[in-house]
Amino acid sequence: MEFRKSTAREYFESIVITAIIALFATTFVVQAFKIPTGSMESNLLIGDHLFVNKFIYGMHSAIMSRFLPYKELKRGDVIVFKYPNNPEVAYVKRLIGEPGDKVEMFGRTVYVNGQALKENYTQYIDPGSIYEHYGPYLVPADHYFAMGDNRDNSQDSRFWGFVPRDHIIGKALMIYWSYETPRDEYLQTSATDKMKQFADLFMNFFTKTRWSRSFRIIR
Repeated sequence: MEFRKSTAREYFESIVITAIIALFATTFVVQAFKIPTGSMESNLLIGDHLFVNKFIYGMHSAIMSRFLPYKELKRGDVIVFKYPNNPEVAYVKRLIGEPGDKVEMFGRTVYVNGQALKENYTQYIDPGSIYEHYGPYLVPADHYFAMGDNRDNSQDSRFWGFVPRDHIIGKALMIYWSYETPRDEYLQTSATDKMKQFADLFMNFFTKTRWSRSFRIIR
C-alpha cells in the first residue's frame, strides 16, 4: 500500500488556500503552531512555525462545499489535534489508521489491514527498533491512529491510544517561519527563560532563521 503522490493540482490548491489565509484568516480558518519536539523529524524540525488549515476537515453543507475546498481525512495527512490525555495541549502527527483499520508494526514496517505501508518520510535513530513489535490496534469508529515520523522518538497512538474525531484541529499546511531552537526549550517556561528566548530572537533573528524552510508546503 502506498500513499497517493503529490500532484500539480494539490500544489495549486495549497497556494490558493495560503492566499485565502493571508487575506481572510480568522480563528475559524487558520491557527499558528510551533513544533516543540523532534517527533516529526526530519520532515518537521523543532522551531518550525506552521499554519494549520482548520476548515479543511470541517462539517459543512453541500452549498458550502461548492465554494470551499473541504476534504475528508485520509491516511498520510499531517494533522494537528488536541492530545487526548490533555486537550489543552496540541500535538502534530501523521494519520496512519482510519476508523475500522487494523494497524500493526513489526520492526520498522507498519501494516494496515495486513498490507505494508511504503513510507518515505520516516526516520529511525535506534538500531534496536528493527526488532520491536507494536499492536495490533483496531481503530474504533470516529477515531484515528496517529504516529510521528521520527518513529524512535515519538509519543503517539502506540502508547496513549486513538485520536477522537472531534479532537482534530486541522491539517498542517505550510511552514511560514523556522528558527533554530534548543531541543529542551519547550521545558523552559519561567519568566527568566522567556526573557532569554526573546533576547536570543532579537540578537540572532537573521542568523538562526532557517530561510530555506520558509513557505514550505507540508507533505
